[in-house]
Amino acid sequence: MSHHRIAPNVIDPTDQLAAALAALRTELELPGPYPDAAVAEARKAVENHQLPAADMRDVPFVTIDPATSTDLDQALFIDRAGDGYKVLYAISDVPSFVVPGGALDAETRHRGQTFYAPDGRIPLHPEIISEQAGSLLEGQDCGAFVWNFALDQAADVVSVTVDRATVRSRAKLNYHGVQQQIDAGTAPATLQLLKEVGLKRVELERLRGGASLNMPEQEIVQANDGGGYKIVAAPSLPVEDWNAQISLMTGMAAAQLMLAGKVGILRTMPAPDERSLLHFRRQTQALGKPWDGQVSYGEYLRTLDASDPKQLAILHSAGSLFRGAAYTPFDGDVPAEVLQAAIGAPYAHATAPLRRLVDRFVLVICEALSNKREIPAWAREALPSLPEIMATSDQLAGRLERLAVDTVEAALVANLIGQEFDAVVISGSKAGNGNGNGNGNGPSGLVQIADPAVTARCDGEMESGTKVRVRLTQADIANREIRFELLPPSHGTNDPGFEAARG
Repeated sequence: MSHHRIAPNVIDPTDQLAAALAALRTELELPGPYPDAAVAEARKAVENHQLPAADMRDVPFVTIDPATSTDLDQALFIDRAGDGYKVLYAISDVPSFVVPGGALDAETRHRGQTFYAPDGRIPLHPEIISEQAGSLLEGQDCGAFVWNFALDQAADVVSVTVDRATVRSRAKLNYHGVQQQIDAGTAPATLQLLKEVGLKRVELERLRGGASLNMPEQEIVQANDGGGYKIVAAPSLPVEDWNAQISLMTGMAAAQLMLAGKVGILRTMPAPDERSLLHFRRQTQALGKPWDGQVSYGEYLRTLDASDPKQLAILHSAGSLFRGAAYTPFDGDVPAEVLQAAIGAPYAHATAPLRRLVDRFVLVICEALSNKREIPAWAREALPSLPEIMATSDQLAGRLERLAVDTVEAALVANLIGQEFDAVVISGSKAGNGNGNGNGNGPSGLVQIADPAVTARCDGEMESGTKVRVRLTQADIANREIRFELLPPSHGTNDPGFEAARG
């Protein structure tokens, strides 16, 4: 993924790592090859596919994704409209390929979403749809749900409609290239306006109390020569946030359409409870950047710099505030709780139908409501079953991500037993405080080393947000276990600016 800074460490594809990754698929009971009946149905759907009568191929849409992506859900066009803006957001018309009640429909409900494993993704749809006919590829005529937004000068939504149309993307762009064009001042108008609108949408998010964790992403990607894996750890680029704001805007519009129509399914999350907020506030005080509660916690989180060890520890701690996300269906009565607290507004998943099941139903419902037409019965009838499908799928995807990272991290350091590293304490513990390592051997904490990018347990008494020197004592690929031990302050660090572990 070229938009990230790549760590230089590359592991060779040893038999041990390959076996561990294969075992992960078996252990988690991940879906296997796509069933023949569903693939045959997908091929037939592609062969007989009819594009929408409405023709928007004259609109110069572009896609912006990671460089290696081929399952392209969204295409974008932005123009000025008086003092405001016109945003056209095309989302792949996946429902047009799926026969309700058929073999393909059943298999997508079984999967719930695309799963991303280091040794290959497990797609929600067969590749003939997800990476070919249903993907908004450059130069290809595609069916899409086109969201037509009118925005005011502040980039707030004035009006929105949703219609099916035939579109044709002009260019397959990637985040790194787009950021370079914008920074150099050579970007075409749509990309310049993406920055302009994106920044204004970020400000609107701040004003409504939305919050986001700007954690450095940690991803597993294949080496350029295909002969191993890298751990990618770097902050996201600004253009990724601006692009995400368009998707968030669409999800918020989808929620409003469904709430007005009193039928649909929301992505909800409660606000943090007082106990969580109090605990978090105490941690910010202990780490030297106190949150006094005078500004929203979302606004406070925006001030944090992940490159500072203490603030990185605060960001990790803030994860406790982002809990309880759920899918909330309704039909006839609007639910009592409709807010997605991290976004600061009602919200729905609507922009990734190639990779997430629930979006297919949201798109069909929103298009019908926008055009004051009857919602297809199959979409309405599926609503009660979707929360369990998506919750099960999300849990599985989360476990896969965590265990895959653990496996590859162990392989990255497998040959480094005994070596010493500079590290940041993400969460620490002291003897007698009940936060030991759970095996009776005394206190331990969670530390992060930078090169290679690895996070693991470390034996010893340490304080969150401090910089320490650690030695690698264990790296077991098969069991996905890494262990460090804390070295005394006398060992120093490679960085003259590092402080001693005790202060």
